[in-house]
Order: sequence, then C-alpha cells, then structure tokens
Amino acid sequence: MNIIKISLFLFLSVAAFGFSLAQSPAISPFDTTSFGGNETVGEYADVNGIKMYYEIYGKGEPLLMIHGNGGSISSFMHQIPYFSALYQVIAVDSRAQGKSTDPGDSLSFEMMADDFSALLNKLHIDSCNVLGWSDGGINGLLLAIRHPEKVKKLAITGANLWPDSTAISAADYMWGLNFYDTLCKMPQTPDIIKTRKLVKLDTFEPHITLEQLHQIKCPTLVIGGDHDIILPRHTLLIAESIPGAYLWILPNSSHFTLIDYKEHFNDVVGDFFGNRLRK
Repeated sequence: MNIIKISLFLFLSVAAFGFSLAQSPAISPFDTTSFGGNETVGEYADVNGIKMYYEIYGKGEPLLMIHGNGGSISSFMHQIPYFSALYQVIAVDSRAQGKSTDPGDSLSFEMMADDFSALLNKLHIDSCNVLGWSDGGINGLLLAIRHPEKVKKLAITGANLWPDSTAISAADYMWGLNFYDTLCKMPQTPDIIKTRKLVKLDTFEPHITLEQLHQIKCPTLVIGGDHDIILPRHTLLIAESIPGAYLWILPNSSHFTLIDYKEHFNDVVGDFFGNRLRK
C-alpha cells in the first residue's frame, strides 16, 4: 500500500463502507459491523514475538485475507460473507494494526510475510489461497516469494514493488514524503510513533525485484483500478513479470477496487480461485 492510504483508511474507507451500506440493503447472514471485533470467533496467536489477532469464518479450503496499511479485518467486510460460503476464511490484523500488537520499533514487509507464514503453521495449514489488498498485496507477493509452499493461489489488488513515482502517482508519492517528514517533527507520543512506523513502511518500502517475481510459481491474479494511486502501468509490470499471471484493470475504479466493484470483484476473484478463468 502506498503512503496516502494511511489517511484514506482513516477517512475514505469509512466513508466508502458507509455509502455502500446505505445504497443497498444488507443481504449477508453476518453482522458485517462485527468484522475485526467479533468476540465469538476472534483469537490471538503468539507469532514472531507479537500477538496476532485473527478471525475465522466458514469451512473448506483455507483462504487468507490480508488488509492494507492502517486497515484491519473490517476492510474485507464485503468479501468475508461471500467467500466464507465457499472457503474457510482466515482474516488477519497485520502486525501493528487492528488488534495485533507490535512492541518493536521496526517494521518491514518481509517481517509481515513471515508473520503470516508462522500463523499458518500455528493453524496447521500447509497451504492456502491468499487475497491481499494494497500492503496486503505486497505481503501476498512476498509470502509467495519467501514461503512458496504456503500459497496455493494468489489474488492481489493495488500492490506496488517499490516506493517511487514510477509506481505511485507523483502527487501521492510527494504527499507521503512530506507527511513522514511532518510526523518526524511532531512530539513523539505513542500514537505518533505508531503512525510514523506505518507511514515509514510505505515511504521507503517495499523493494521487490522483477527477478523475485519470476520465482512465483502459483497461479496469480493481479488487479488494479484505472484511477488507482498505483499506476496502471506498474500493475501491468507486476502481471507481466509473474509467469502465467492474469491481469484485471477495473474501469472507473480507484484504489478501492473491492469496494467500488464489490459484487463483480467477488465474482471474478471467486472464478479465479475456483479455476473458472480461461487458461
């Protein structure tokens, strides 16, 4: 996930979720407002020195959902009801986000990918499908690179390989640099320190090479919006660099593809996981 998404998840995601719910009646058997805080199914796992929070819904083949920077399990409120009817959905709060703790002063995508691998080990899951949004897409790529045996199929939306204006829109990239500089000059309260750590992650990372993408062997679906803050040509580069990958650019869509087109997004990703896309 790139930099401006910190503010986007604090404001735009709430607005988008609220607008979407207001536009159509709820048809899910779930209380979608409970995702990320469901005491009935919520659990913690001791993983790599942190307590990682997760919720499991449904039965069947496991599907790991990884949210973006500043988000939480609730980011997938439109996906969990759909996919849990077909899969065992494992929705996770990433390190230092949501209900997952992180006492350290450093944070990297590699650390986070290793967290997810360790969680799957704790749950005795050898391999699973993975759906990642934004930073979650980056985590999905690195999980497939660092722990290839863990990823059966990978669907990502809004991911980037490196943090510069060849991947991220120039205005958003500069905004992120300025925001990080501002945070560094503010009184370092616990909240500012946590926010700075998350912003730093997207300001200076990731650093994934095209050669690393060539190593990914699992079937992969790469998604982006044509008005995404991740440039469409960068999303195309990711798809072209993963052997046999599918590419899907949604028209008139922002970084919030899985909200802007929630029903269509679920159908296409479901077709991908269900082996219903043309080879």
